[in-house]
Amino acid sequence: MLKRVQHDGRKRVLKSLLIANRGEIACRVIRTARRLGIRTVAVYSDADAKALHVRMADEAVHIGSSPARESYLRGDKIIEAAKAADAEAIHPGYGFLSENADFAQAVIDAGLIWVGPKPDSIRAMGLKDAAKKLMAEAGVPVTPGYLGEDQDPKRLKQEADAIGYPVLIKAVAGGGGKGMRRVDDVKGFDDALESAKREAASAFGVDRVLIEKYITAPRHIEVQVFGDSHGNVVHLFERDCSLQRRHQKVIEEAPAPGMDAETRHAVCGAAVRAAQAVNYEGAGTIEFIADASEGLRADRIWFMEMNTRLQVEHPVTEEITGQDLVEWQLRVASGEELPKKQAELSINGHAIEARLYAEDPARGFLPSVGKLDHFDLGDEGRIETGVEEGDAISPFYDPMIAKLIGTGNTRDDAIDELAAMLDGIEVWPVRTNAAFLFNAVVDPDFGDKRIDTGFIEKHLDELVPPSEPSDAIRRAAGTIAVLAAEQNTALPGLAGLRLNAQPRLAVTLNGSPDELAEEEIADVSGFADEARVVVFTEGQMYEFALATRGTGTSHGLHDGEIEAPMPGKVTAVEVKQGEKVAKGQRLLTLEAMKMEHALTAPFDGSVAELIATAGAQVTEGQLLVRVESEQPSS
Repeated sequence: MLKRVQHDGRKRVLKSLLIANRGEIACRVIRTARRLGIRTVAVYSDADAKALHVRMADEAVHIGSSPARESYLRGDKIIEAAKAADAEAIHPGYGFLSENADFAQAVIDAGLIWVGPKPDSIRAMGLKDAAKKLMAEAGVPVTPGYLGEDQDPKRLKQEADAIGYPVLIKAVAGGGGKGMRRVDDVKGFDDALESAKREAASAFGVDRVLIEKYITAPRHIEVQVFGDSHGNVVHLFERDCSLQRRHQKVIEEAPAPGMDAETRHAVCGAAVRAAQAVNYEGAGTIEFIADASEGLRADRIWFMEMNTRLQVEHPVTEEITGQDLVEWQLRVASGEELPKKQAELSINGHAIEARLYAEDPARGFLPSVGKLDHFDLGDEGRIETGVEEGDAISPFYDPMIAKLIGTGNTRDDAIDELAAMLDGIEVWPVRTNAAFLFNAVVDPDFGDKRIDTGFIEKHLDELVPPSEPSDAIRRAAGTIAVLAAEQNTALPGLAGLRLNAQPRLAVTLNGSPDELAEEEIADVSGFADEARVVVFTEGQMYEFALATRGTGTSHGLHDGEIEAPMPGKVTAVEVKQGEKVAKGQRLLTLEAMKMEHALTAPFDGSVAELIATAGAQVTEGQLLVRVESEQPSS
């Protein structure tokens, strides 16, 4: 059992832990705590009353309404909940209050154990400019730039000129790409500075910035460090987090591709010195930027910042080291020494993590919310999630649904496993970035290690999946509908797809034979009910409405009758009755579950019947428009 040191030097069992977070990280912490025999307490907002982390915990306490600022960002309510539930310690997870030094101090002042670094360490690393000065003093290489107190725009512009363009303007507080602007020449500096300061003030309450040299072929390399209260500090090797979109990490892996022993020794050694400089305790990550124009080199990797918490991508480190970092956190917080010494840690194999988000890449990565009526992430690899089928994706919090981690003896093995995991994802009706992630990990440049932080931007057109299905996928959907109809004996045709004992029938087509499709589709899966066929392939989801109204006569998939796939509001009608339309052309837009659905023409033809009107509320299965084919039906 875990123990902690009291002021009198005696040890006693840590019996209970409150997790001041939600979603997959709360579930992750609960699993380790349960294995260690620790009672867990969850906190939840109105939106999370029935969430998975609430169901998993031994006890749960309501802390406020749905907006985070009224619940998960209310440190006073969280401390009250811990006391009410007789919890001895608080684990902050990541995000929310995890790097808030004042909250950490309040937890300690309340007589509770803070599972994290000391408040002074958090403060020391909280401002990028101050942290860089501290790191330079500790012998840690920092990116060339200006960290001065003088924030006069003329002075900042002079410093940028001296550094040489391109430069990066960065807010000294916060992260996540907010308050950050790349400037390629002197003409764009003034506008970029004003924009960065305005965004920084809005996001962090501080508009101060620093200027640093922009690396044209950057790789994001970070090192997992751990310290204890006995003065021990170790590293658990590096991760590569270069695949990012808008400065947000998308795919992370460990170890970093192309990292040689000399460079690893240099960067990991620098990370340990950085942690020692602030007397660090607990889990932390030292983030570096590398100029990878000539590969990874020890003299071209510089300190960026430190994250004083557990990272989202910590599972890849766990997979290559065989260590449970949450357990390490709990043991360190309990007063124990680190479970392993540096010489006892080694790299075994490779691991890659992909972040599955509820978002629609085809629509500019807009978040997608709603109930997970169909949710299957398969059973391969390691999956970290905070939801199950039937749960809902809320608009109030981060849209990450799950983390999928592929592992293997080699990087190629890990890529293969992760690709297989992404290929098998089935989520409906919420949209996800699964196909986008699949396309990224099977991209030849990714496989050949030709990566940097601009990878996604450069490959975006190839990575975003088509919003419209191919003819082969349409034929596969038709096959699924026919098979489903044939297996139902209650009613003839497609009108009676619902079986007596279950609401839908699932079908998998492991490669479409020639008589069903002209081109082969590997591992297509789908389900059909009385209203629709849903097809999944390579992470992408396509939905086809089935017409089952009237006398019950089957209208099939391609009869041109477009029905509402779910209840919603018609927000736009793009065509007029009698208008000629082309296959794939948008006919109207339906807003449902706080996201928009484009309903398109299934073939070339003309609008024979237009029932929908803008602003109308419609029910599932309601006929909206009928397209008549230009070709005579056979």
